Amino acid sequence: MVASKTNGLKRVVIEPVTRVEGHGKVTILLDDKNQVQQTRLHIVEFRGFERFILGRPFWEVPVLVQRLCGICPVSHHLAAAKAMDRIVGGEKLTPTAEKMRRLMHYGQFFQSHALHFFHLVSPDLLFGFDADPAIRNVIGVAAKYPDLAVQGVMMRKYGQEVIQRTAGKKIHGTGAIPGGINKNLSIAERDELLKDLEQMITWSRAAVKLAKDYTLQHLEKLAPFGSFDSNHLSLIRQDGAMDLYHGGLRAITAEGQKIFDHVDYQQYSEYIAEEVRSWSYMKFPFIRTLGPEKGWYRVGPLARINTADFIDTPEADAALKEFRAATGNKTCNISMAYHWTRMIELLHAIEKIKELLHDKDLQGKDLVVRGQRREETVGLLEAPRGTLFHHYKVNKDDQVVMANLIVSTTNNNEPMNRAVQKVARDHLSGQKLTEGLLNHIEVAIRAYDPCLSCATHALGQMPLVVELVDPEGNLIDRRAKGM
Repeated sequence: MVASKTNGLKRVVIEPVTRVEGHGKVTILLDDKNQVQQTRLHIVEFRGFERFILGRPFWEVPVLVQRLCGICPVSHHLAAAKAMDRIVGGEKLTPTAEKMRRLMHYGQFFQSHALHFFHLVSPDLLFGFDADPAIRNVIGVAAKYPDLAVQGVMMRKYGQEVIQRTAGKKIHGTGAIPGGINKNLSIAERDELLKDLEQMITWSRAAVKLAKDYTLQHLEKLAPFGSFDSNHLSLIRQDGAMDLYHGGLRAITAEGQKIFDHVDYQQYSEYIAEEVRSWSYMKFPFIRTLGPEKGWYRVGPLARINTADFIDTPEADAALKEFRAATGNKTCNISMAYHWTRMIELLHAIEKIKELLHDKDLQGKDLVVRGQRREETVGLLEAPRGTLFHHYKVNKDDQVVMANLIVSTTNNNEPMNRAVQKVARDHLSGQKLTEGLLNHIEVAIRAYDPCLSCATHALGQMPLVVELVDPEGNLIDRRAKGM
């Protein structure tokens, strides 16, 4: 925590935000009575992937853009591959290609959700938001709850092995190519994955129970914690089922009323717009018809559970029904319910993995299709953290000439800022600030499982400020560009 004075207000800075992927900070402005006047979540790193890939041949894009992140590279790999499918006219994949991609995708969900819940979030849930930071970490979890720590490690390992066998590598693989895939799943690879499958299912059931029991036991405290009414957005299958790989866009209000439904995501820009603000490199998307003030929305596990009519795997669907019964069968706007819904998706992912591993199409040899060439394309899927948009234009020389990515965490930018503001005003106003109280802010951010590295993009020029300071801290010179 760093404190200073800004325009007569005390400025408190939490930097860095811990146990998230990427770099960010929170600033809080307090008056002389310690009442919160302003809060902001700043994304302070910039990664210009939308510029890096300009001029590159389109077939390189699925491999290039996944370098955005080492936690969710599969999501970017597949979203870009789906986009490039349309460039080569190969969006109607062969059964082997689509099922291999889906298996890769569910492996990514499984490892990512396990990593977040067991490694990043469990210290807060197991020890309490105010616990000593010396034990409120993954090392503390391993010391006091060794079985749980091992479970988290082994579940993530299993998801990574699914990715390796479908993408070629655990991180930054090459399995998806425009129009299909470059490998199938051998019988030997399938059998290796089947060995530990039932254990993964057992652990996934236990994870759902752990998240459910924690939420229900602490519901009185958790219900208002960083919570607010919001719109929700996700992909949805034609029959209304949750579909993490493909579908149409559905957006609903905080009360569950449909704003739009089954929208072809090739036309997403007619429904979604983006706003920029001077204090963050992360954009602020919103639904066009509602405008930036009312049109912001949430994505990710909570949004997907709210928008889906049902889940097409039996155990996850039963868990969904339990969740809805506990929350009054209404749209749930409780921010901390992200953890419970994330574990429902974990269970869904392992059920889907089981289903696919027994599908003989995975050993098929028809891997790639081609069709009518296009020059503009959108690839969309549900990443672990939420809806992921990849939009590209390719010229006649096969070079990328435009790229726009709306990353899952970008979609949750306004909700995360509102969660920070809500927790700050509810828990910090009028209080003597302690590390434990400030961790409440980080708990609210972690609920969204943000990937800040993925989300740092900007519209227009990137501002740059260089300051020359002497050893005593006096400003000697200052130069600014793009301000």
